[in-house]
Amino acid sequence: RRQKKTASHAVTDLENTKDCSQAGKPLFCPSHPTEELRLFCEQCDQPVCRDCVVDRHRQHPYDFTGNVIHRHGDALRELLKNTQQHMGTLEDVLSQIDGMGSAVRSRAEAVATEICLFASGYVKAVEEHRDRLLKQLEDLKVQKENLLHLQKAQLQQLLLDMRTGVEFTERLLTSGSDLEILITKGVVASRLAKLNSVAYNTHPSVDDGIQFSPQERAGQCCGYEVFGAILNKVVDPARCTLHGEDLHSARQNELTGFTLLCNDTTGERMGRGGEALRVTITHKDKRHCAVKPTVCDNGDGTYRISYSPEEPGLYAVCVYVKGQHVQGSPFTLMVKNKFREHQGVFHCCTFCSSGGQKAARCACGGTMPGGYQGCGHGHKGHPGCPHWSCCGQVKESSECLGGPLSDTSQRSLLRTVAL
Repeated sequence: RRQKKTASHAVTDLENTKDCSQAGKPLFCPSHPTEELRLFCEQCDQPVCRDCVVDRHRQHPYDFTGNVIHRHGDALRELLKNTQQHMGTLEDVLSQIDGMGSAVRSRAEAVATEICLFASGYVKAVEEHRDRLLKQLEDLKVQKENLLHLQKAQLQQLLLDMRTGVEFTERLLTSGSDLEILITKGVVASRLAKLNSVAYNTHPSVDDGIQFSPQERAGQCCGYEVFGAILNKVVDPARCTLHGEDLHSARQNELTGFTLLCNDTTGERMGRGGEALRVTITHKDKRHCAVKPTVCDNGDGTYRISYSPEEPGLYAVCVYVKGQHVQGSPFTLMVKNKFREHQGVFHCCTFCSSGGQKAARCACGGTMPGGYQGCGHGHKGHPGCPHWSCCGQVKESSECLGGPLSDTSQRSLLRTVAL
């Protein structure tokens, strides 16, 4: 009724209509009220009357409504069927959405319960770990205090004995007669000498090296991994040691190194890393020539120092921990020339290797009777085992000690290779 074109139309509710035959009454054209709508314009897709066909729908394809109702009705029924299928699908999806919403709420509640249990357990573990750390700290404090009290009592007794001996000796020397001094001299001297020979520590027996490391792994507590540990060890550079097979020797352009082991004031291994470590490697003759080492913190109190010197010579190596030299630092490092590879062949003798050539020579210096310049099995100069033709070394995996081969040796080598 809100549309201008249909405001004057009579609207009838089909469900409330008593006489259903009214739906089958003829319908008249809105433009020509006296004409019944019996035709259907295919182009405009709407029912028309005869006057419409002559007037506005001239030359438009049309047909009687009874002839086209089956085709258009079938298409409409097909669309209806597809729409009904979509409606069923949508209803299923909506049902699944409602079910998923319920599942999400249930799962969220279950996870919230798990989170609360985890958090309460974690809080309990942290509190228990806190109490354990405080107990450990208290025990450590009492232990250090007891050691300090013991040291203090010993030193106070020693001081009292010394003060008594000094006062007696001073009174003897000032008030005693010559005879009294001579009579008691031996006892007093022995007493003073004994007091002077007593060994005592000139520093407190313990230090205040108590630290807390929040990032330190502290194992399991109530099934949870916890962090934070009390560190009471303090590194002592004088007790840190250097280890390595090639500590004092290296080879040019070869990667080598050594290991630093950090210990505390009692000589025990630190067991953790993070110390301030500095290493310098400087050529003694060429001050501008320095090797830049690589320091690897193993995290267990050991440090691997690796380096590759580019020039041979004598180097000075300094290793500092907290700005102080460690035990054995500084020390000298001899860098040898680059490993010289063998230019010859590893053979048994030139006689066999050259096929009996008289001119074949060998660096082992062996000769054979009959004008042979090289070595042979069991003859003069032959080492009696396989050796290098270039320098006479009998160890296959060794460094060459000789210079470049002579022309004769080169020809012998070529002959050997050919054979």
